[in-house]
Amino acid sequence: MLVMGLMSGTSADGIDVALASVNGTPPLLESQLLAHATMPMHAAVRKEVLRIAEGGSCTAGEISQLNFRVGEEFAAATIAACKKFRVRLRNVQLIGSHGQTIFHQGNAVTFLDSKTASTLQIGEPSVIAARTGIPTVGDFRVADMAAGGQGAPLVPYVDALLLRDERIGRVALNLGGIGNVTVLLPQSGLNHVLAFDTGPGNMVIDALMAHFTKGRKRFDRDAKMARRGRCVRSLLEELLRDPYLRMEPPKSTGREHYGQGFVEKLLRKARKYRLRPEDLVRTVTVFTALSVVDALNRFVLPRTEIRQVIVSGGGARNPLIMAQLAAALEPTEVLPLSKLGIPEDAKEAYAFALLAYETWNRRTGNLPSATGAKKAVVLGKICWAEPVRSRAERLGRTGNTPSKRRPRKPKIR
Repeated sequence: MLVMGLMSGTSADGIDVALASVNGTPPLLESQLLAHATMPMHAAVRKEVLRIAEGGSCTAGEISQLNFRVGEEFAAATIAACKKFRVRLRNVQLIGSHGQTIFHQGNAVTFLDSKTASTLQIGEPSVIAARTGIPTVGDFRVADMAAGGQGAPLVPYVDALLLRDERIGRVALNLGGIGNVTVLLPQSGLNHVLAFDTGPGNMVIDALMAHFTKGRKRFDRDAKMARRGRCVRSLLEELLRDPYLRMEPPKSTGREHYGQGFVEKLLRKARKYRLRPEDLVRTVTVFTALSVVDALNRFVLPRTEIRQVIVSGGGARNPLIMAQLAAALEPTEVLPLSKLGIPEDAKEAYAFALLAYETWNRRTGNLPSATGAKKAVVLGKICWAEPVRSRAERLGRTGNTPSKRRPRKPKIR
């Protein structure tokens, strides 16, 4: 199948689109990434997504409207990507859309006198299917949560298919808005993969950059601001005492923990320590890297030998993060995913193309060892683009006259 994967992360700074050719059945699934691109999201839509995801006041109607509006953005990104890839839209057989997360509560908390966990990704897949004419799988996370899992992380299933090596232990590290790791051991199958969210990825750095530049810059390109500052050890040590870092896996986190509230506390601490913007950005950049190192030292390296850490996401392009990881994890090799032939920005969209393919074939796509679910489940909901026409209708469209014989009554058994 020719499958398109769509993904927008916690920063909502664009829609990642990946086109893949997929065939076969795990563990012998064959796939090839054919093309990828990042399409812009309308500025007003992004602003509203971030406002609501940060807990801004809104009505049910506004969430409903935004769900459909983001669906239009994803559909437009698909159509534009096909033009860019020079692929006819009608040749794409399936779309897998992660959507845009606006709320994620992986651990159950008391709500209306009952323990409840939930997640919400918007970007209505029915809109995508209707605009593109392509069946679309969306809403991947909820089936795992219904089975007792945290709904995240889901990409480890694909990490295991694409990156496991039969000779050495590897860690797949994705540094998008949130950091997450998948531990891939040579002898482990799909049922024994450890994966969890480590803490912040680029989310906090991006928020500080937007604050200090009044929105002119969304991220610290090449760590230019961070490299002009100094790391404040006292603040770094305080950040490394974050309770989330000590939580045992399986665990997941998001904007609810590392969003605007976290950033506002940081800004207050910066005023307390009289820090320059460059100092705060550098300290947070080092914290981002060391939160990953802490997770590996705490939960992974005492149990198993890891020879490589393979980094994807925007964090792989931050030279300060990569240098800090390499120094702290030596002699473990730290390398970008592109060294293995997959662009760093493409992996998660590629992953949801593969997960959609699995859903289409009614196969499970979560790893209970990663999410904490009680069992493996088929993920997502399929939105059909159009009904399958009957044979008579197809004949009619070609100008042939259907038979006038009275249809047989179906046999009842």
